[in-house]
Amino acid sequence: MSHTPIDAERLTADLIKCASVTPTEGGALVLLEQVLSDAGFVCTRVDRGDVSNLFARWGQGANGRTFGFNGHTDVVPVGDEDAWTVDPFGAEVKDGFMYGRGATDMKSGVAAFAAAAIDFVKMTPPDGSIVLAITGDEEGVAVDGTVALLDWMDANNERMDHCLVGEPTSPNTMGEMMKIGRRGSMTAYFTATGVQGHSAYPHRAKNPLPAMAQLMATLAAHELDEGTEHFDPSTLAVTTIDTGNPANNVIPAQCRATVNIRFNDTWTSDALINWLTREMQGVASLFDIEIDMKTQVSGESFFTPPGELSALIGKAVKAETGVQPELSTTGGTSDARFVKNHCPVVEFGLVGKTMHQVDERVEVAQIHQLKAIYSRILADYFA
Repeated sequence: MSHTPIDAERLTADLIKCASVTPTEGGALVLLEQVLSDAGFVCTRVDRGDVSNLFARWGQGANGRTFGFNGHTDVVPVGDEDAWTVDPFGAEVKDGFMYGRGATDMKSGVAAFAAAAIDFVKMTPPDGSIVLAITGDEEGVAVDGTVALLDWMDANNERMDHCLVGEPTSPNTMGEMMKIGRRGSMTAYFTATGVQGHSAYPHRAKNPLPAMAQLMATLAAHELDEGTEHFDPSTLAVTTIDTGNPANNVIPAQCRATVNIRFNDTWTSDALINWLTREMQGVASLFDIEIDMKTQVSGESFFTPPGELSALIGKAVKAETGVQPELSTTGGTSDARFVKNHCPVVEFGLVGKTMHQVDERVEVAQIHQLKAIYSRILADYFA
């Protein structure tokens, strides 16, 4: 039976036109479910809370291996719409670039792997299965997105043997980098509490500001580590110190501060929390100030050792671009931090220079190139 190849460029445009700002579904998953169902994929909506998710499978899990793709259709807000030179959800093409929120991060990636998967099963049905796990909550708190999909898969005996996350991974040139791991990320929120008083009579007050300043200086000056074989050194950034005090003659009762830590495989979040607690207690005792801490862990550091999966992807990238991708663990967090508990996972996608920016855009040629890379990966995987 003849099959007309799926146009990844057109599918990208159709997805951009869906205003799917987290957690709004915006029609993006409805569109993908229709396209995939028409191609013979068995689709299941795995919605949880306010989040929409889509699980799509072609083939039977017990028959051969299962290759998975993971991605998201939700996007960050457009920001100042007047600053855009185009409609943020118009998918306008100018000078070889398609513009729109999500053009880079990551509706082009989702369109490319969906198109590649459909063409592959239609033209060369594999001895195995292909899974697409697509969420609407990657840009948000990420509690009911890919996590919900993986929970549902575990409950329903659905498995992926290997997974590729289609996030943009190349800094400047198509094909130059894949991610084989990510640093962990956590945030610590500190509240120092003293006694309010008149600044002319500081002995009658208990000022929390010097204590907080000392704690932040101590944390910021500490070298967490020197990096590891596959990771850069861990970093700690003081992101805010606030008192909310408009008066120059009042010693405030409270001061708050926040730090964000990006950590490599030297650390776990528990070890970092223990360190932060010791430092906090030391400063609190020194200044006789009460300091409390709350933490939020976005993800632990993880690493997929170079091997079958990274070699497979690297070979396909080199064949289609002429570039051998660097194996990297740089950047922020992604949903690969959840997938790594399920199966080996690597991230590869297009150039991400304009993601989250005004006039976000993707080079149209890269959409077709990315589809070709994903198609080759599938062909080689099931060869």
